[in-house]
Amino acid sequence: MIKKLFLLVTVLVLSSALVGCSGSNKDKIVLNVLNYGEYIDMDLLDEFENKFDVKINYESYPTPEDMYTKVKSGATNYDLIISSDYMIERLIREGWALELDYGNIPNYQFIDEDFKKTAFDPEGKYTVPIFWGTLGILYDTTKVDGTPTSWDLLWDENYSGQILMMDSQRDSLGAALKKLGYSLNTTNESELEQAKELLIQQKPLVLAYVVDEVRDMMIGGEAAVALLWSGEAVAAMGENENLSYYVPEEGSNVWVDAMFIPK
Repeated sequence: MIKKLFLLVTVLVLSSALVGCSGSNKDKIVLNVLNYGEYIDMDLLDEFENKFDVKINYESYPTPEDMYTKVKSGATNYDLIISSDYMIERLIREGWALELDYGNIPNYQFIDEDFKKTAFDPEGKYTVPIFWGTLGILYDTTKVDGTPTSWDLLWDENYSGQILMMDSQRDSLGAALKKLGYSLNTTNESELEQAKELLIQQKPLVLAYVVDEVRDMMIGGEAAVALLWSGEAVAAMGENENLSYYVPEEGSNVWVDAMFIPK
């Protein structure tokens, strides 16, 4: 999957939309790339630089909210950004994304048709999707009794001090909303207030609010339960056979991460 991602990145950063990139000298083009932490093999970036004689300024961020702040600050002119659906949708709506020339992206033909037009890019003008997955719960079978199926596990007092929540507004608030039976995308002030109160009630039970650290903490047995994305969960289960992942029966989020070129 990472190799496929890198091929797509390769095609995108060499597209005509990036002709205006500035260079540090007459010989090398400098590409400013913003991505999630731990989302690409850094050795591949080195290979890319050597093969195409370019310089990549690679910067990472922990959550889409942090990405949004970086982009809106204007401190860096990014050439390529990889982020999540809901925040890309916001940037498209606010006029911060360039329309892509898909004729310059030959690998786009290999993208599943179901992902070429998405809720966050319904006309398929601005993005190239690269990953999709779910939001759910990763738990340690040696610490948790039975086979849980609900969001209730994240509020179970039996695991006080052993629960990891994500330092991500979308995901933590989303878990609370689904536990209450509400839509992840609700704009109802009463429903949002109820979800906020539920998270406040949960706080004494939480060991930590983290993002990239969740996987390693669960692998190391530092916690019993964690809110986590499916990709990270699969990686963790590959390192610790006692871990298991499920999507709660009340429903959850199916997310799509994509690449886009900001204005």
